[in-house]
Amino acid sequence: MHLGIDFGTTRTVVAVCDRGNYPVVSFMNDDGDPMDWYPSVAAQRGDDICFGFDALARAAQGGWRLVRSFKRVLAAPIVSPQTLVDVGDTSWPIMELVARFLASLKRDIIARSNAPASLLREEHMPAVVATPANAHSTQRFVTLEAFRRAGFQVMGMINEPSAAGFEYAHRYRSTLTSKREHIVVYDLGGGTFDASLVRMSGRHHDVVATAGIGRLGGDDFDALLANLAIEKAGLPSTEITAQAMSTLLDLCRTAKEALTPNSRRIVIDLESALGPVAAGMDVTISAADYYDACTPLVARTIEAMRPVLSRAESGSGKSSGIDDVAGIYVVGGASALPAVARVLRGEFGRRVHRSQYPSAATAIGLAIAGNPESGFLLTDRFSRTFGVFRESMDGASVSFDPIFTRETTVPSSPEERVVSTRTYRAAHNIGHFRYVECASVADGGSPRGDITPFADVLFAFDKVLAESGMDLSAVPIRRIEGRGPLVQEMYSLDAHGFVEVTIRNLDAGYETVHRLGGSAGT
Repeated sequence: MHLGIDFGTTRTVVAVCDRGNYPVVSFMNDDGDPMDWYPSVAAQRGDDICFGFDALARAAQGGWRLVRSFKRVLAAPIVSPQTLVDVGDTSWPIMELVARFLASLKRDIIARSNAPASLLREEHMPAVVATPANAHSTQRFVTLEAFRRAGFQVMGMINEPSAAGFEYAHRYRSTLTSKREHIVVYDLGGGTFDASLVRMSGRHHDVVATAGIGRLGGDDFDALLANLAIEKAGLPSTEITAQAMSTLLDLCRTAKEALTPNSRRIVIDLESALGPVAAGMDVTISAADYYDACTPLVARTIEAMRPVLSRAESGSGKSSGIDDVAGIYVVGGASALPAVARVLRGEFGRRVHRSQYPSAATAIGLAIAGNPESGFLLTDRFSRTFGVFRESMDGASVSFDPIFTRETTVPSSPEERVVSTRTYRAAHNIGHFRYVECASVADGGSPRGDITPFADVLFAFDKVLAESGMDLSAVPIRRIEGRGPLVQEMYSLDAHGFVEVTIRNLDAGYETVHRLGGSAGT
């Protein structure tokens, strides 16, 4: 028995694998009501910090500062496990904050959920967890390590839309035919958008392509509604404090989630959020006007998804997009907004299928993925590009060398690795390697999209220099006279999508190893 845990930007959903069934775990909130999700929030007062339903309850009492969507920090291009997140009057390293949140989740699975008793006796709860498809290595590392620190036994980490594909196959396999074996998973969550093209042949799922936007999700739709309300009330934004804006965003999130296809208007009580600056004010916004304002955001997701659709091929091998997919499977909590379905159906017609459990599809899919008796096999892709900027011509020129690309198949088991090596005679005394991750590579060979630094490595090819202990950043790069040493670069990719870099001087027998979170020297 194990869990599938979808750590979300606004809500975390937990499903359990129980004898071939995959129910969603319910939590009891402070009002005694069962909820099929756990709030991804923190609250702070003085030296005290709490999470989940406790955080919501204490924030309502006053004196506590509530922080939502702290997970979005992980999607920033420049982030490390020690990046600080402001929580009220204090700051926490993102690694520690996420680990504390997940430890609170584990305690509440035990104390206030309907999870099976046999699972609760596990000291380290077994779980399959998820990350956004386009998450860079830091986001993956923090997610994996935080779950481990919180007391979970991580059985595997799967891209969110890939997990939702398992849930689709479990419920809707009848929609797949020999001519239409592909589905596109459209995953719009609280903080990110991902899309994956998945080929489903029997129980073998092959993720053909992925795309996404690292910072677009339900939070952005909340902010849009808040700005419409402020604009309609004619309030100057300079008079609204950060805390008041946070309260207004909460109100807008609640109003947004209450919308149905039959909703005609949205009423926002500004005074309850903004205080005296909005005394006696509430505003009414036409649902149609709000949906029109949302359309450009949804259009961005469609544009991001088009390269994925174009990879669906007909039997003739010619790309024909939507005609060759069984459907577009819409998941993620933010996809419940009626404007999303309206725009998608206007673009793709009846091929759009919304999950019955949009917020829980990923968690259910994770629980299915961890069940060996389900018979499903996943072949996933790296979903981004890992490469290095190399110096040449005595440092006068720099070029980009992609090492693992979006087409690279990720190993399917923890024991396997994808290895790429480069062996050559060094021409310079020092190698300067600037490793980065990016969305893709442009036609000219340069990285494209968000560029996330992985490591900046200086390696002494000259043995005497390596043994000197000198600061290599202060040593000029020059050409080696005569025959340079034989150098090997080895790159290893594991099942979680992590890359390890090893640079060796094969002639002299020393090396350096770099992995996320630290490095081992010579």
